[in-house]
Amino acid sequence: METANYYLALSGVLTVLLWIPYILSRMITWGLPGFLHSYPKVIPQQSEWEKRAQRVHLNMVETMPAFIAVVLAANYLAVDTAIDTIGLWAQVFFYARVVHAFVFSLAIPYLRTPTYLVSWAAILMIGAQVIM
Repeated sequence: METANYYLALSGVLTVLLWIPYILSRMITWGLPGFLHSYPKVIPQQSEWEKRAQRVHLNMVETMPAFIAVVLAANYLAVDTAIDTIGLWAQVFFYARVVHAFVFSLAIPYLRTPTYLVSWAAILMIGAQVIM
Protein backbone atom coordinates (compact mmCIF):
# COMPACT_ATOMS: atom_id res chain seq x y z
CA MET A 1 0.00 0.00 0.00
CA GLU A 2 3.03 2.26 0.09
CA THR A 3 2.54 3.27 -3.55
CA ALA A 4 -1.14 4.09 -3.07
CA ASN A 5 -0.42 6.06 0.09
CA TYR A 6 2.41 7.92 -1.64
CA TYR A 7 0.12 9.00 -4.49
CA LEU A 8 -2.60 9.86 -2.01
CA ALA A 9 -0.15 12.22 -0.30
CA LEU A 10 0.98 13.66 -3.65
CA SER A 11 -2.65 14.23 -4.61
CA GLY A 12 -3.20 16.11 -1.36
CA VAL A 13 -0.18 18.30 -2.09
CA LEU A 14 -1.44 18.86 -5.64
CA THR A 15 -4.80 19.97 -4.25
CA VAL A 16 -3.08 22.57 -2.08
CA LEU A 17 -0.82 23.75 -4.90
CA LEU A 18 -3.71 24.19 -7.36
CA TRP A 19 -4.92 27.04 -5.15
CA ILE A 20 -1.80 29.12 -5.79
CA PRO A 21 -2.20 30.24 -9.44
CA TYR A 22 -5.59 31.85 -9.13
CA ILE A 23 -4.81 33.37 -5.74
CA LEU A 24 -1.65 34.98 -7.12
CA SER A 25 -3.63 36.21 -10.12
CA ARG A 26 -6.26 37.64 -7.79
CA MET A 27 -3.58 39.36 -5.71
CA ILE A 28 -2.13 40.96 -8.85
CA THR A 29 -5.55 41.93 -10.24
CA TRP A 30 -6.92 43.33 -6.98
CA GLY A 31 -3.66 44.84 -5.79
CA LEU A 32 -2.06 43.89 -2.52
CA PRO A 33 -4.14 46.26 -0.32
CA GLY A 34 -7.43 45.01 -1.81
CA PHE A 35 -6.31 41.41 -1.56
CA LEU A 36 -5.24 41.73 2.07
CA HIS A 37 -8.48 43.51 2.95
CA SER A 38 -10.36 40.39 1.84
CA TYR A 39 -12.61 41.89 -0.83
CA PRO A 40 -12.32 45.31 -2.45
CA LYS A 41 -15.45 47.45 -2.72
CA VAL A 42 -15.45 46.94 -6.47
CA ILE A 43 -14.32 43.47 -7.44
CA PRO A 44 -12.40 43.52 -10.72
CA GLN A 45 -13.50 41.10 -13.42
CA GLN A 46 -11.63 37.79 -13.35
CA SER A 47 -9.79 36.75 -16.47
CA GLU A 48 -11.00 33.60 -18.19
CA TRP A 49 -7.75 31.89 -17.24
CA GLU A 50 -8.24 32.81 -13.58
CA LYS A 51 -11.79 31.44 -13.63
CA ARG A 52 -10.56 28.17 -15.15
CA ALA A 53 -7.71 27.91 -12.63
CA GLN A 54 -10.18 28.33 -9.78
CA ARG A 55 -12.47 25.67 -11.26
CA VAL A 56 -9.50 23.28 -11.57
CA HIS A 57 -8.86 23.65 -7.85
CA LEU A 58 -12.52 23.31 -6.91
CA ASN A 59 -12.88 20.22 -9.10
CA MET A 60 -9.92 18.62 -7.34
CA VAL A 61 -11.36 19.53 -3.93
CA GLU A 62 -14.62 17.83 -4.97
CA THR A 63 -12.86 14.70 -6.24
CA MET A 64 -10.41 14.17 -3.38
CA PRO A 65 -12.89 12.82 -0.79
CA ALA A 66 -13.75 9.85 -3.01
CA PHE A 67 -10.07 9.17 -3.72
CA ILE A 68 -9.19 9.44 -0.04
CA ALA A 69 -12.04 7.10 0.89
CA VAL A 70 -11.11 4.33 -1.53
CA VAL A 71 -7.38 4.48 -0.72
CA LEU A 72 -8.06 4.40 3.03
CA ALA A 73 -10.54 1.55 2.59
CA ALA A 74 -7.95 -0.28 0.50
CA ASN A 75 -5.45 0.09 3.35
CA TYR A 76 -7.76 -1.91 5.60
CA LEU A 77 -9.74 -4.18 3.30
CA ALA A 78 -7.74 -5.03 0.19
CA VAL A 79 -6.27 -8.47 -0.23
CA ASP A 80 -2.51 -8.71 -0.66
CA THR A 81 -2.79 -9.67 -4.33
CA ALA A 82 -4.56 -6.37 -5.12
CA ILE A 83 -1.95 -4.04 -3.59
CA ASP A 84 0.07 -3.56 -6.78
CA THR A 85 -3.07 -2.92 -8.81
CA ILE A 86 -4.31 -0.38 -6.27
CA GLY A 87 -0.93 1.38 -6.36
CA LEU A 88 -1.06 1.49 -10.16
CA TRP A 89 -4.55 3.04 -10.16
CA ALA A 90 -3.47 5.57 -7.53
CA GLN A 91 -0.65 6.60 -9.88
CA VAL A 92 -3.10 6.84 -12.77
CA PHE A 93 -5.36 9.07 -10.66
CA PHE A 94 -2.54 11.44 -9.73
CA TYR A 95 -1.09 11.81 -13.21
CA ALA A 96 -4.53 12.18 -14.77
CA ARG A 97 -5.22 15.02 -12.34
CA VAL A 98 -1.91 16.72 -13.19
CA VAL A 99 -2.74 16.54 -16.89
CA HIS A 100 -6.32 17.66 -16.18
CA ALA A 101 -5.03 20.73 -14.33
CA PHE A 102 -2.90 21.82 -17.29
CA VAL A 103 -5.50 20.97 -19.91
CA PHE A 104 -8.29 22.77 -18.05
CA SER A 105 -6.20 25.82 -17.10
CA LEU A 106 -4.87 26.26 -20.62
CA ALA A 107 -8.29 25.58 -22.23
CA ILE A 108 -6.95 22.83 -24.47
CA PRO A 109 -9.99 21.54 -26.34
CA TYR A 110 -11.26 17.95 -26.24
CA LEU A 111 -8.99 16.77 -23.42
CA ARG A 112 -10.54 18.15 -20.25
CA THR A 113 -13.36 15.63 -19.94
CA PRO A 114 -11.30 12.56 -20.96
CA THR A 115 -8.57 13.37 -18.42
CA TYR A 116 -11.20 13.84 -15.72
CA LEU A 117 -12.84 10.55 -16.68
CA VAL A 118 -9.51 8.73 -16.41
CA SER A 119 -9.13 9.96 -12.82
CA TRP A 120 -12.75 9.04 -12.10
CA ALA A 121 -12.21 5.55 -13.52
CA ALA A 122 -9.09 5.16 -11.36
CA ILE A 123 -11.18 5.80 -8.24
CA LEU A 124 -13.71 3.21 -9.38
CA MET A 125 -10.97 0.67 -10.11
CA ILE A 126 -9.45 1.11 -6.64
CA GLY A 127 -12.92 0.74 -5.16
CA ALA A 128 -13.50 -2.41 -7.21
CA GLN A 129 -10.28 -3.92 -5.85
CA VAL A 130 -11.54 -3.26 -2.33
CA ILE A 131 -15.02 -4.74 -2.72
CA MET A 132 -14.20 -7.70 -4.97
